[in-house]
Amino acid sequence: MTNQQLQDLINTWFGNLEFTEEATEFLTVTVPKDKLHELAEKLKHDSKTQFDYLFCETGMDWGEALGVIYHLRSTTLSHEMVVKVETNDRTTANLDTVCDIWRTAELHEREIHDLFGIRFNNHPNMEVLILPPNWDGYPLRKDYIDEINMIIR
Repeated sequence: MTNQQLQDLINTWFGNLEFTEEATEFLTVTVPKDKLHELAEKLKHDSKTQFDYLFCETGMDWGEALGVIYHLRSTTLSHEMVVKVETNDRTTANLDTVCDIWRTAELHEREIHDLFGIRFNNHPNMEVLILPPNWDGYPLRKDYIDEINMIIR
């Protein structure tokens, strides 16, 4: 499926979402956070897309907004795409989990929670993964200052 065909198909599901191709060959769609889980379900289970593999999930701090970037691949249809989602709520940032759709998301989401403070709704285990349990703050946020450990942004 070409990027244009993929974009057209997704638009039949959700109307006009924001699409870009950025500096890669991958189609990128930005989805509202309340549509993330629904889009993920369709991308995995629709016979035309079959995105059965989440090969990368990355937390992001864009300054005003926090978010996540998902890199998806269909191992049967041999196409890839990127899904972005963001929230402007830096105090109680939360997004829906996709670990019930792609099992690989389970550890990625715990890491993102540790380092960016984004909580994933309905995640089965949001316990600390990387940082010590008493760590204060989220070290990959742009506004994080840690003079003791010399993390300066």
